[in-house]
Amino acid sequence: MANDSGILSYGAYLPRRRLQRKSIAAANSWFAPGLRGLAKGERAMANWDEDTVTMAVEAARDCLAGLPPAGVEQLILASTTHPFDDRQNSAIVANAMHLASALGVLDVTGSQRAGTSALISALAGGRKSLVTASEHRLAKAASPQEMHYGDGAAALLVGRGAPIARLVGSHSETVDFVHQFRSSERAHDYAWEERWIRDEGYMKLVPAALAALFKATGVAPAAVTHFCLPCTLPRVVPGVAKRAGIAESAVRDNLAAVCGDTGAAHALVMLAQALAQAKAGDLIAVAAFGQGCDALLFEVTDAIAALPPRGGVDGALARRKEESNYLRFLAFNDHITLERGMRAEADKGTPLTTLYRNRDMITGLIGGRCRSCGTLQFPRGRYCVNPKCNALDSQDDQPFSDTRAKVMSYTGDVLTYSADPPAYYGMIEFDGGGRMMADFTDLDEGKVEVGMPMRMMFRIKENDTARGFVRYFWKAAPIV
Repeated sequence: MANDSGILSYGAYLPRRRLQRKSIAAANSWFAPGLRGLAKGERAMANWDEDTVTMAVEAARDCLAGLPPAGVEQLILASTTHPFDDRQNSAIVANAMHLASALGVLDVTGSQRAGTSALISALAGGRKSLVTASEHRLAKAASPQEMHYGDGAAALLVGRGAPIARLVGSHSETVDFVHQFRSSERAHDYAWEERWIRDEGYMKLVPAALAALFKATGVAPAAVTHFCLPCTLPRVVPGVAKRAGIAESAVRDNLAAVCGDTGAAHALVMLAQALAQAKAGDLIAVAAFGQGCDALLFEVTDAIAALPPRGGVDGALARRKEESNYLRFLAFNDHITLERGMRAEADKGTPLTTLYRNRDMITGLIGGRCRSCGTLQFPRGRYCVNPKCNALDSQDDQPFSDTRAKVMSYTGDVLTYSADPPAYYGMIEFDGGGRMMADFTDLDEGKVEVGMPMRMMFRIKENDTARGFVRYFWKAAPIV
């Protein structure tokens, strides 16, 4: 398949915390001594208030930074760990991104190549599409997966226009080769033997898909500049490249040492980093393995030089906090039962009528701007808060999610319940006006002060475990 579609922009997001693999091994090697051999590097670790949806929002914000969102006609969220089975997860992302309601949305799942399959579908559709892929996989304690996995997301804006990377072609092979699986009744993946996966899976299926891709496009494999293939098995990717005729110098770092394997998102994460480092004329081959193989080939265009800088993968990697507390990781992922105290027992039911009526304010962080005097306020009300104005029904929509703020006052509360105590919150003031009380997140204990610059981030507000509902809102995080 080939057409004139391509990638218009890219973005990525990785959680700030990076769990040290040596901490995992130190806690579990009494039981699984083989983990010591994997105890190198670190993996991206989602905060307690992050999940597939929140990370997809952050990657999408990075992708659309400086670009008008009005032209987006479709949003896709690919993941094997969607928070909801019966609620459109991509619709939550769309609302948080202030996208118009006249929009197609789609949740894609069911395979480790869900991200690339969503990308192929979007490129073939002809519409301007925001393709997001995000993953927050759980793994059993003391398992190799716990070492290999990482949390993260990527986003690509695709369609016709002036692409930074033109789609040369794509090819898919679908084979029910089960190298791992997770049933709907289970929380963790079950993986098969590594040698079988390597020899019968990667080394046969991926080269076959790449050979078909190169034959269809007429591109010589040796011409590929960047080769992206997620795989944590040692020596597999160079072996695949050699069998496919791709130069070893084109094989890109799989980021295993610095963030881990982000599952269905990882092919797009690697592609986003390749785009950030590519120059016009480069050829980027991307492959994703899972019940077959997807293979795509892109040619980078001159338009890449005109794209405003993205945070991208490198920016996300730089926003890093080392985490060595393995118990915190277990607690954040509900792998241990903590005594959370009586203050955690309050009913957290969400009135869905209120959520719907205030969805722009809650999910989109939309406030108001007075038409009479220009005063900004959050939340929007019928009366202007400016005492010299007080105009009635004068409020136009004013989005605050991309507006920076500073701390006016704060509290570090050790009495109220928090999944990561102490609970920090306070009054923030947005640049240009408007104030709100906000929870703080990604904050180092004792490292907050009045005047600190903050940015808004889409996060989990509360988990209603009694009903299985997740309530989202915006929190303030330090700009680092």
